[in-house]
Amino acid sequence: MDTVLDTPTRTFIEATEVWVPEGDRLVLGSGSYGTLDDFAAASGRETFAKGEGLPGKAWAEGRPVVLKEFDGSYFKRTEVAKAAGLTSAVAIPVFSGDTLKAVLVVLCADDQTRTGAIEIWEEKDGLLMLDDGYYGAAKHFEWVSQHTHFPRGQGLPGGVWSANTPILMRDLGSGYRFIRAESAGKAGLTTGLGLPVPVPGNKTYVLTLLSARGTPIARRFEIWDARAAKVGQANEAVLVDGICAREGPLWSEDKERRIAVWQGPIGKVLGTDLPVLESGAPAVAAGYASMVALPIHRGGELAHIVAWYC
Repeated sequence: MDTVLDTPTRTFIEATEVWVPEGDRLVLGSGSYGTLDDFAAASGRETFAKGEGLPGKAWAEGRPVVLKEFDGSYFKRTEVAKAAGLTSAVAIPVFSGDTLKAVLVVLCADDQTRTGAIEIWEEKDGLLMLDDGYYGAAKHFEWVSQHTHFPRGQGLPGGVWSANTPILMRDLGSGYRFIRAESAGKAGLTTGLGLPVPVPGNKTYVLTLLSARGTPIARRFEIWDARAAKVGQANEAVLVDGICAREGPLWSEDKERRIAVWQGPIGKVLGTDLPVLESGAPAVAAGYASMVALPIHRGGELAHIVAWYC
């Protein structure tokens, strides 16, 4: 069976956290830190007021935030992050209408071999422009991205904007639908996941995760539609697209997959409306060290769940 991503030697993302509101502060709901025990311990002792630190900034500004350098910034855990080799992070707020449900933070390390992209696109004057992003060693692709804009419906960011749904795109280096295909191919980028980031007000933001073979963001991606009609009183989510390094496509017209509320990590998102992090067996599907399941709300209701497995 053909694969899209090779078995990874290193991942692009080092750690992932979910911060949830408790009173007037954000507290750590869950975290996946791998071997970064000291950073995990420091994070467990931390809380953030609105506007404080990276999670608090995403909360206060009501938008996703990229922080490329910790030194001299508002990041509160700089010293322990530096000791762990972490250099940058992206905070993604999860809003249901005007209500903040959580802030998902992904943390990365910078070196000469890690290649990938986590991008935030913002609508300005009828076009999606790059607000900011982290690209690791893909410097030329970063430059191309900074000088690219997308009308509604064009490319991966524009397609997400037009459909207002998550989109999974394969073969970035050769696909005509991916506007930056040539530079993506040179950077080794293969798979792209784009999703809307709903925020209060009329602002439009799109998050894109672009994965490379050597240092993938994930080995498996899934998109679940949570708008399925109720069967009795049991909410369900339907797998509408997915791909895996080992298994290839996860979905087809004749192999529909459904998950009920509270059934596994996806079902837990259905039941709580919150992001779910899982790490280690048996919580994660066989062969994966961790997984992230991120809810996407529309009109104050859960619409989609996007999951990736490392």
